[in-house]
Amino acid sequence: MSDWWKKAVVYQIYPQSFQDSNGDGIGDLKGIMSRLDYLQSLGVNTLWLTPIYESPMVDNGYDVADYKAINPIYGTMDDFDQLLKDVHDRHMHLLMDMVVNHTSDQCKWFQESKKSRTGKYADYYIWEDPKPDGSAPTNMGGVFGGSAWEYVPERKQYYLHMFAKQQVDLNWDNPEVRKAVYDCMIFWAKKGVDGFRLDSLNSLSKRRPFVDLPKAAGSDYGNVFACVSNGPHLHEYLREMNKEVFSKYDMLTVGETSNTTVEEATKYIRPDELSMVFQFEHMDVDSGRFGQYSNVRFKMSDLRDTLAKWQKGMAWNALYLGNHDQPRLVSRFGDDKHFRKESAKMLATMYILQKGTPYIFEGDEIGMTNVNFKSIDDYHDLDSHQIYNHMLDWGVSKEEALDIIQRKSRDNGRTPFQWDDSKEAGFTTGKPWMTVNANYKQINAAEAEKDPDSILAYYKKLLKLRNNTATLIEGDFKLLSADDSSIFAYQRSDDKATYLVITSFAKEKVRYDLATIDKQFDQLELALNNYDDLEESDNVLYLKPYQALVLKVKD
Repeated sequence: MSDWWKKAVVYQIYPQSFQDSNGDGIGDLKGIMSRLDYLQSLGVNTLWLTPIYESPMVDNGYDVADYKAINPIYGTMDDFDQLLKDVHDRHMHLLMDMVVNHTSDQCKWFQESKKSRTGKYADYYIWEDPKPDGSAPTNMGGVFGGSAWEYVPERKQYYLHMFAKQQVDLNWDNPEVRKAVYDCMIFWAKKGVDGFRLDSLNSLSKRRPFVDLPKAAGSDYGNVFACVSNGPHLHEYLREMNKEVFSKYDMLTVGETSNTTVEEATKYIRPDELSMVFQFEHMDVDSGRFGQYSNVRFKMSDLRDTLAKWQKGMAWNALYLGNHDQPRLVSRFGDDKHFRKESAKMLATMYILQKGTPYIFEGDEIGMTNVNFKSIDDYHDLDSHQIYNHMLDWGVSKEEALDIIQRKSRDNGRTPFQWDDSKEAGFTTGKPWMTVNANYKQINAAEAEKDPDSILAYYKKLLKLRNNTATLIEGDFKLLSADDSSIFAYQRSDDKATYLVITSFAKEKVRYDLATIDKQFDQLELALNNYDDLEESDNVLYLKPYQALVLKVKD
C-alpha cells in the first residue's frame, strides 16, 4: 500500500451547508459537483464528506438509518457516482464518514432488535436489565445530556446510547455486528472511495460489566467516557477491520478518538490499524465548568505545548483547528473583530505546516466567523439546546448561557457557505435550512477571489508551498522558543532543507530575536509572509499583530 495520504490536504465538506443546487435550501451532491473547480484551485486534493446516508437527521446525519442509501435531501446514488467520477477525473480523492459506534433508532437492525430478546438482531445493540427498582442499569450520562440509557417496554430492558437516545450504540462484541459494519464499508470501497473518517472510533469496545460512576463535573450523571474510551478489545476489532476492509484497498483511514492520550494514540498508527487519528487535547485548552462549553479564552502557551507534545509523540498527526463540531477557528483562536484577515492567515500557517495531514473545514479559507445568533431558538444543534437548558438548571443566567453557546455552539461551523453577496450568500435560491451569517456581504468567496490580499489568496500560496516542498511534508518537527509568551515557532527539517515557521499570537507588535534559535537572519530567505513587509534589524524581527513568517535556511 502507498502512503499517498501523507501528501494529502483534506477539505471537509458539510454537505447540508455547502451548496444547494435545487432551491430547497439544503446543500446537496450536485451542489458539491458545481464547486469542484473552486476546491481544486484552492490546492486541496482530498475531500471528506460528512454523512450523506439515509437518516432522520436527529444529529445531522450522524444517526444512520441505512448505510447503503443516499439521503434524498442530498440526491441519489447516481449523483454520488457522478460526484466520485468527477473527483477522480480531477486526480483528487474522496473520503466517506462512517458512523461505526451507533446507528439511528430507525435502522432496520434496531427496529428488529427492540422487538424481543431472541432473533438475528437481538444482540446487535447493548441491552441491560433494569436495577431492582426499575431504574436505569447505571448512572452513566449521555454526551448530549440526561441518562445514557433508554427503556424499551417490548424487551423490558434498557439500551445504551452515548449520544442522543435516537443514536443507539452497537454491540461490537457481537461478531455478526462487526461483519455487518464491514460489509457496509466494503460497499463504498468497491465504488472506489479513497478512505474513511471513522466517527467515535475509540468507543467501540465498552468496559463491562457496567457500574455506577462518580458524577462528572457539572453533571448529575457519571462520565460515559470512563466506560467506553479505548476499551479492552478495541485494537483487536481495528485489526480485524483493517484485515477485512482497509488492507484490500489503498485507503486513508482516520479515527475520531476523543479522551485519548498521546501514549494511547500511538497504538492506533500502524500498518494493520489506521493511517492517523483525530485527537482532542488541543480542543480542550479553553474548556470550563461544562466541558467544551465555556467562555474561557485559551492561553497560547497551552495550545502550543499541546500541539508540540503531539508532534513529538506521534509519527504522523491529523492536523486541524476547526471542523463541524467546533466553533470557527478565527473566532476561537484569532481575532475576528480587528485582525480577522491577519489572524486567519497566521492560524492556517501555524497548523498546516506542522508534520501530518492538514484538514481544512469549509469556509475557513475565506475567514468565516462564528454566527452569534441572538436567541437560543435560532440554534439548530441538539447539543447546544441540551447544554443551554442544563446550564440554566445549574443556575447560570440566560445571558451567560447564551454567551457560551454563541462562543462554542457546533452551529458556528454549520452555517451555509458564503459564496457571494447575493441573497442567501449564493448558497441557495430558496430559504436556507439554517440562517446565513449576517456578515456574508463582506465575507464571501467571490470577494476573496478578487482580492490578491485575501485569506483565500493566502491559503492558495500556503498550500502551494506545502504541496511542493518535501521538507514541509515529511521533515522533522522541532519546537523553538518554547517559553515565549507570544510566539509559536518551530522548525521543519530534513537532509535537504530547513524551514522556520514563526507565528505571533499577539495583538500588538512584538520583538523576536533570531539569536534565540541560533540562526543568522542573513542566512535566511523569506518563503511566505502574511503581511506585505517584514521589519527587522540586527537579527531581530519586529512582528506585527498576528504576523506569520516561513523562512528557509540558505545552504
